[in-house]
Amino acid sequence: MSDNMESLKAAISLIIEAGYQIDKDAFELLKDLSQKVNLTSLVKTVIDEINSLSERPIFITRKFIEEKVGKIVLTEEVRGTSYVTGKTGFQPYARGVESDFKVISDPTEKISSIGSLEDCIEYFRSRFKKLSRIIRSRTDAKDAGSISDALKASENSKVKFICMVTEKRETKRGVFFRVEDLEDYAIIFVPAEKHEVYLKAQKILLDQVICISALRGKNDLLIVEDIVWPDVPLKKHNRAPIPICAALLSDLHVGSKMFMEKEFKRFVRWLRGEIGGDKLRELAGRVKYLIIAGDVVDGVGIYPQQYDELEIKDLHKQYERAAKELEEIPDYIEIIIIPGNHDATRRALPQPAISREYAKPLLDLGSHLLGDPSVISLYGVTILLSHGRSLDDIIASSPSMSFQSPEEAMKVLLQCRHLAPIYGMRTLIASEKVDHLVIEHVPDIFHAGHVHMMKYTTYRGILVVNSGTWQKQTEYQKEMGHIPNPGIIPVVDLQSFQVFTIDFVSAI
Repeated sequence: MSDNMESLKAAISLIIEAGYQIDKDAFELLKDLSQKVNLTSLVKTVIDEINSLSERPIFITRKFIEEKVGKIVLTEEVRGTSYVTGKTGFQPYARGVESDFKVISDPTEKISSIGSLEDCIEYFRSRFKKLSRIIRSRTDAKDAGSISDALKASENSKVKFICMVTEKRETKRGVFFRVEDLEDYAIIFVPAEKHEVYLKAQKILLDQVICISALRGKNDLLIVEDIVWPDVPLKKHNRAPIPICAALLSDLHVGSKMFMEKEFKRFVRWLRGEIGGDKLRELAGRVKYLIIAGDVVDGVGIYPQQYDELEIKDLHKQYERAAKELEEIPDYIEIIIIPGNHDATRRALPQPAISREYAKPLLDLGSHLLGDPSVISLYGVTILLSHGRSLDDIIASSPSMSFQSPEEAMKVLLQCRHLAPIYGMRTLIASEKVDHLVIEHVPDIFHAGHVHMMKYTTYRGILVVNSGTWQKQTEYQKEMGHIPNPGIIPVVDLQSFQVFTIDFVSAI
């Protein structure tokens, strides 16, 4: 038996001994990888990751292995004998590729709110109308009427309507909701014994727009039989025609004492082809875009006691330092930046691009500054960019969510088709006359940050990526028990949609 087969056999034994099974696709992947990586190391990493989950699967899938293998393959390459310093022999593929970058939507020039009561009313009307159109595009909601029609229906008749949730109350008997549309309101009830619908009801958020199928009960009470979310349709990726890559970043927090300057410089040196083995440098040479999803700097006065944690206490100088960190990035790589809650722009969503008064050093580098949220296209691949401020609210509103798995909360935003569905919690939302936070363009990639945890997954064909951070654990995070995984970069091949995660803390 060959060494590769012995390695594969040992890896399968480890999986079985740990109490798991492996499906056919995962087995084939391990078989292919047996010639490239240390399978024992890979499988132990996968098992450790699964053991840390609150809900452990029975089967280890190909997808789960793929999420781990990129980092391990690249790490072993870096630690191998082909380690290189200097730019000798580095001929980046991306240098010879013409850029194909388009802005599909950016709220910067559309923001006009003065915060009046009339604007607030118009904001919710806009949200309801936009999400109603999205819901009606579904085959199971085309025939939805209004709340008024439902209340006029005869007792025990079936009704269907689109509504916004304004109140939610859970009891032992079930869940009561107060819902509204543009003209009327109603009380709806989801009985606990209707298990499947009851589980859906527990996940419903305040201010969410949904479609309700119900039975007309007594005294205008509507008994819910099904709940339809706006959600995203099952999607087939738009793919780039060439193997070009985008590096996804967020939360640099330049100016903080916890900014990981050494690791970030290591990342820039990798982009320049100065460090890494052959495979790693080949990947660096295919990076054409650097996309930063907010919190370029740490800001000033963002939270109590922040001043003591700042290395640079002047906001202008923080942006000057950020530009200095970015200026060594090769000139053929385009930098695209949206703001976060620490950046120099208004705190409320939607956010315009970072103020030119502060961002001039970034603009001088040729960076593209957009607002939050923005939608861009790279070689036909549509990317939704948002800092992810509302992930705090989604995680706080659901006991099944955690800061260790932000990709799950990002999936909820796609299901709601809204980037900040809950109004009045930690996420500040401006009362614009138009709701710019509705997800009208179904993306191929959804990129966010904010929670300092690099994770990614796929939802209905959409690649969902939270790009983590370049800031070490802060005192506030220690108090909250939140442990970030900084310095890990996801690089996405826009042709194959393969994600390579590179650890610049320990791998390079």
